[in-house]
Amino acid sequence: MGRKWMNIKDKKANKDRDTSAKNAKFGIEIYAAARSGEPDPESNQKLKFAIERAKTYDVPRHIIDRAIEKAKGGDDDHFDELRYEGFGPNGSMVIVDTLTNNVNRTAGYIRSIFNKNGGNMGVAGSASYLFDNTAVFVVDNQDAEEMMMNLLEANIDVRDVLQEESSVVIYGEPTDFNLIKEALESMGIDKFEVAELEMIAKNEIDLPTEDLAQFTKLIDTLEDNEDVQKVYHNVNLSE
Repeated sequence: MGRKWMNIKDKKANKDRDTSAKNAKFGIEIYAAARSGEPDPESNQKLKFAIERAKTYDVPRHIIDRAIEKAKGGDDDHFDELRYEGFGPNGSMVIVDTLTNNVNRTAGYIRSIFNKNGGNMGVAGSASYLFDNTAVFVVDNQDAEEMMMNLLEANIDVRDVLQEESSVVIYGEPTDFNLIKEALESMGIDKFEVAELEMIAKNEIDLPTEDLAQFTKLIDTLEDNEDVQKVYHNVNLSE
């Protein structure tokens, strides 16, 4: 899977910088997850995952608790999860996951962002077939071989465990996200640089310099939109 994990780690670092926007998006995600079932992470796996993701981004506990309490209060807000797929410059592909209480507004925003930044919207499935849904964990200061042995001993089957400099990158089945996380925690790992469900491109592309700047602006503008939760793409942004 190449060095796609660097894109994920860099994206996380960028998201961490804008604390207020980050907390607002996670608050909506946790609220919507709590409203989708019981407002209890022990009986609502979607909510549990949203909370665990929020923790890796250092979202304050009061933001998490406030979102759950709002859901318990029977608020009438309803959010739809929508995925948009499209194309950027020179063969680049983009997937945009949104969470919105106004579908028409969001669709218009996403289409406009694509159009203004050298891209265009595609139909459902036009890009996603070239991506794999994957559980990704990145932990620092660990040994990949030792971690692989520990996971095997815990009867956890993962797609790959790679040593990348001082970090270990673990790729697993999306349905095994919680199992992998709990196994890692049982090894004494309590901090994750990345703990995500990601759409990983099967093949990455390199863009020429003149296209890369435009593509980066497209991605940044999408991620800045309040309705956008995640953006995936097939462009190699690592050095």
